[in-house]
Amino acid sequence: MTRFRIGIDLGGTKIEIAAIDDDGGIVLRERTATPPAYGDTIGAITGLVGAAEARLGAAATVGIGIPGVISPATGLVKNANTIALNGHPFDRDIAAALGREVRVANDANCFALSEAVDGAGAGRRVVFGVILGTGCGGGIVVDQRIVEGRHRIAGEWGHIPLPWPRSGELPGHACWCGQHNCLETWLAGPALAADCDGAGRRDADTIPARAAAGEAGARAALERHADRLARGLALIVNLLDPDIIVLGGGLSNMAHLYEAVPAAMKRYIFSDFVDTPVVAARHGDSSGVRGAAWLWPAG
Repeated sequence: MTRFRIGIDLGGTKIEIAAIDDDGGIVLRERTATPPAYGDTIGAITGLVGAAEARLGAAATVGIGIPGVISPATGLVKNANTIALNGHPFDRDIAAALGREVRVANDANCFALSEAVDGAGAGRRVVFGVILGTGCGGGIVVDQRIVEGRHRIAGEWGHIPLPWPRSGELPGHACWCGQHNCLETWLAGPALAADCDGAGRRDADTIPARAAAGEAGARAALERHADRLARGLALIVNLLDPDIIVLGGGLSNMAHLYEAVPAAMKRYIFSDFVDTPVVAARHGDSSGVRGAAWLWPAG
């Protein structure tokens, strides 16, 4: 009998739900807008799960990825850029609404888990997953299990300072977390856009094509971005030494990263040789919701 796992990717603008079967195949998938109010978000998720199970004709486990974490000190959501979640006992509230245990994890951790279980990192023991999009996040998976850490912030790579900074990179940009010079302020899509086209610009989508067409400013911005990414990932290799690094998010579609970044990383890594693979996510933008489903492992 097929066992279904429902995964939900809860974001600031959309809620995505998907169900996978025992082999990891997606058997249904749907998206809806995220309501602005917390209570309405709980209601929307409850409705999505009910409708999905009706279509499946069976009950399913439920895992949810959120853009934050549940604090082990308070039991409340913290660090979520979906502000309405912060300060609420989300895992308890959604479990009560659905009448069952629900597993909740950070969305970057879910991404890393998806790629470790049956994605680009399958068969690798230690996987570091990176999301490069409107923000910058990371997740650590060892033996197909998320490493959350004592404070559930393991992998929060976007909020460490840019390592080996150049003279023109200090004191760095202010970050929404309250610090300066965080990697997110250099590596996320809006940061790349501002570096290339000036303060206030947030859309980096056209920059690779402009660089390929010979635009010198776009090419220089991509070179700076790749070197900063290499420095950030070199720090992870020096600390964690993962078997593979998997990139996701909108900027992961920039093909030049997979040659430029591994080559640039080598000069910053404390080793006589470096062969850490840096690869694109196999499941693309499905990885978050798939990883949420895989919070309930096989067996």
